[in-house]
Amino acid sequence: MRLKSVPLGAAIFCLIAALAVLTVSVSSFAALRPSSMPDWLQRHVGDGEGQISQVVLERARALYQKKVSEGSVKNPCYFAMDATRPGDLGGSVLGQRYYIVCEAKQVFRAVSSGHGGGRNLKGAADFSNGRRCAKNFGNAMDSELTAGGAYMTAELKTSFKGYYHVGAQDAVFMRTFIQFDGEGEAANARQRVIGGHPAAILKSVCMRKSPQSSYADHDGFVPFGKLVDYAGGRSNGCTSWSPADAEQIIPMVKNNPTTLYIYPESRDIAAVAHAKASGQSMSGAGLYWNASCLSEIGAPKFWPKKTLEPIIAQYKKDHPAPPPQPTPICK
Repeated sequence: MRLKSVPLGAAIFCLIAALAVLTVSVSSFAALRPSSMPDWLQRHVGDGEGQISQVVLERARALYQKKVSEGSVKNPCYFAMDATRPGDLGGSVLGQRYYIVCEAKQVFRAVSSGHGGGRNLKGAADFSNGRRCAKNFGNAMDSELTAGGAYMTAELKTSFKGYYHVGAQDAVFMRTFIQFDGEGEAANARQRVIGGHPAAILKSVCMRKSPQSSYADHDGFVPFGKLVDYAGGRSNGCTSWSPADAEQIIPMVKNNPTTLYIYPESRDIAAVAHAKASGQSMSGAGLYWNASCLSEIGAPKFWPKKTLEPIIAQYKKDHPAPPPQPTPICK
């Protein structure tokens, strides 16, 4: 078969077009990958206590670098959380699974953080979690579950919760909440009121007459209770820190948003559950889950909102909440 000659101009045009496509493809591929890991940070990578697992750091860095390149983040630090690790190590020791990374200053810090406790809707569905390890994850409204994925910190809201005793004195309890905005499966974070806050709450609250207080209601009463630190416990799906750690974290994002990546996502949960069911090893399947917690929970489960929200709605209909009662007057 005789080959047809191609005009020189057309050949040059085709070559330039091909090179352009190749350049775009390479650039797009590079944009999806985080830049090379600095040596000082690589030294913190591992599956031991106080370390960050490779996949968690890689995804957290990629998210942060993407938001910086888009101009939506100028904060020199970013966050990550590994919800597959244990939260309670026993003996009043908390697991370090929330990470603060400031690469410009070569700062890496691991602190404790709570995971979503979930709920046990008896007779309908049990998606509750223990204090130590999380088995159930999800993004349904009112599920109180942790949802992995990409988040951005947003506005801060500080509110008065009441008074409590410190020795012989009364102290004001003000709690700051950092709203998170999520992406993908975590896109309903704002609707779920998911964010970060100190793991502290007032319990056994009663109303005390205190008309001189600037926080008094129209009848001159203020809430008064016992301040409880539940850093070793579970959250309602939020990221909760010990009060001391919260004092360090909250100022970092005030008027200066940054990224938070929470591991695992639903794809990770599905892959690990499949590997467990088929008898594969995590390393052999190229997967990651904290070995101690995986041994404890058996296999993780993700509850998508399209499945779980109708169950929760039906449970509420079948079990209506009692009418709210007024807070009692302090004795």
